[in-house]
Amino acid sequence: MPVIAPLEENEIDAELLDYVQFFKGPLGVIPNSVRTMARRPHIAKAFTDLNVAVMQCLGDVTPEFKRLIGYVTSYVSGCRYCQAHTILGSERFGASQDRLNDVWNYADSEHFSAAEKAALDFAHAAASVPNAVTDEIADRLKTYWSDDDIVEIMGVIALFGYLNRWNDSMGSALEDLPIAAGEKFLGATDWKIGKHHD
Repeated sequence: MPVIAPLEENEIDAELLDYVQFFKGPLGVIPNSVRTMARRPHIAKAFTDLNVAVMQCLGDVTPEFKRLIGYVTSYVSGCRYCQAHTILGSERFGASQDRLNDVWNYADSEHFSAAEKAALDFAHAAASVPNAVTDEIADRLKTYWSDDDIVEIMGVIALFGYLNRWNDSMGSALEDLPIAAGEKFLGATDWKIGKHHD
């Protein structure tokens, strides 16, 4: 049950509503988290701008892989809402069934390259509390990724750090499409809707 009910689309300022239509591309919906942020339009707009900037791909980090980084970050943080959203986003950006089924166990999966495993190890460590990034993890990341790509990777981790805190604390209710993706691809984990129901 959410702490604060999200606004209905017809309650959102028209200019902001046009602005946040961006989320329908990767997710098929305007997330309840953004609809809750819309109670303070400057927060919703700033978050949307940050999301657009972080998810822009200017190097070797693909849109599909950025969502998988977001998944690992959310998995470590325990945010069921963001796990479902990122697995849906990964699917919508072309992740294979094997990658979607294995991402929670990427270290032992043949469906991730050494470079991807280094990035996901970094995400796992960066999302841990206390932070677990070591020189060894950072050096392995730098073996495979350029400095600019590492900035994009860290941007995704930090973005989902914000979202994990927002959605878990606010009890954001999951929408139908992410629920279906979570049930389809995260059955081998302990994923369930948990507090993220209406």
